[in-house]
Amino acid sequence: MDDGTLYSIGDLARRTGLPVRTIRFYSDAGVLPPTDRSSANHRRYDLTAIARLELVRTLRELGLDLVTIRRVLADDISMSQAAAIHADAIDVQIQVLRVRRAVLRLVAKRDATTKEMELMHRIVQLSEAERHRLIHDFIDSTFGAVDANPELVELLRSTMPNLPDEPTAEQVEAWIELAELVQDDDFKASIRRMAAHQAAERAEGDRTGLHHELTVHVRDRVTQALADGVEPSSAAAAEIVDELVAHYARTFDTTDGPEYREKLLTRLEVANDPRVERYWALISTINGWATAPSLAPVFDWFTRALQQHRTP
Repeated sequence: MDDGTLYSIGDLARRTGLPVRTIRFYSDAGVLPPTDRSSANHRRYDLTAIARLELVRTLRELGLDLVTIRRVLADDISMSQAAAIHADAIDVQIQVLRVRRAVLRLVAKRDATTKEMELMHRIVQLSEAERHRLIHDFIDSTFGAVDANPELVELLRSTMPNLPDEPTAEQVEAWIELAELVQDDDFKASIRRMAAHQAAERAEGDRTGLHHELTVHVRDRVTQALADGVEPSSAAAAEIVDELVAHYARTFDTTDGPEYREKLLTRLEVANDPRVERYWALISTINGWATAPSLAPVFDWFTRALQQHRTP
């Protein structure tokens, strides 16, 4: 019950345990207005003000800023609304801290320099929209100027890196490497060559899509050849090449022959950039997907075998 007694800032400090300077700061900030003034113009507070001060202290300990506290005390927003606002802000802070933790773990793992750490942190701090824009810019700069395979372009645009709220150090490392890869001029030039080659094939009438079934067939046949120790220059390899080229010819509605084999060899050589496979592996790591087994040994063997057996 309020008995009408008024208290000085020093009295409030003794009753609450808060420093005088803190109480004065709250008063100056408008969250603890004085109840009255003494004849010497010193601030005085009643028991209601003391209860208000205890509430301000509790809200500050929970992390609410003074602007939000002022709105609560003025009944502009309810306590539950203030709590929800602050909980959302804490969620953002937690996400930032998790990313920072992952970057620090990566720095420790790499024994990175200060400059490298700053670069890693800057790259990781990109928003999801900015990360997606980086990939779209890469696609635009490589496939945008030519009539390349639209199914491949759509696959690239629909497969974006989505760094989780609590990324692992591996996911952060993958995102940093991906960001560096899609901005690498040499890699972009290599992809532009692939896109131009695809555009030239489309100009000749190729509308066969992504050729997943063909890729699976080559993978299975060559994987067995590798397991059997078949050398690319051997007679056994020649039979496998005949089979695979025949499969390619059926897929692209053409016939096997020296001219077609040269064309197919060019196709394989243009597409033989291990960084493409690395691109997809990084996307999978960032998104938490299973990484597909590498096809590099398969197509390396097939290319070398085709170089050795250029005629049916």
